[in-house]
Amino acid sequence: MTSKPGNAAYDPTNIFARILRGELPCKKVYEDDHVLAFEDIRPLLPVHVLVIPKGAYVGMNDFTATASGDEIAALYRAVGEVARLKGVADSGYRIIVNNGVDGHQEVPHLHVHVLGGRKVGRMVGVQPAAD
Repeated sequence: MTSKPGNAAYDPTNIFARILRGELPCKKVYEDDHVLAFEDIRPLLPVHVLVIPKGAYVGMNDFTATASGDEIAALYRAVGEVARLKGVADSGYRIIVNNGVDGHQEVPHLHVHVLGGRKVGRMVGVQPAAD
């Protein structure tokens, strides 16, 4: 395991690392040299895609402190591309990054949730008030 600044050590056996190595399947939405995006296996909304860097980054703190400019740009470009590919770029979508224990991060590999496909209200899972 590799230590990362401001975070726990990276665990190369985490589920996203295993997906990146091809040990576990995923329903791929987008991929480039730095990023893989795939459907969440427990979607919260009609569109729920995870965008992950291919590098071994525990969370956002680690990523922003140690990733290259190209990796950082690729992650955010991929979020926009996923929104376009999934048809939510014009109607709107939400991105969420949970970081660390207090942020309720469940997998110790940076991942961005791209959520959409309906009005999401103020919080995910809460129905918006009637217009």
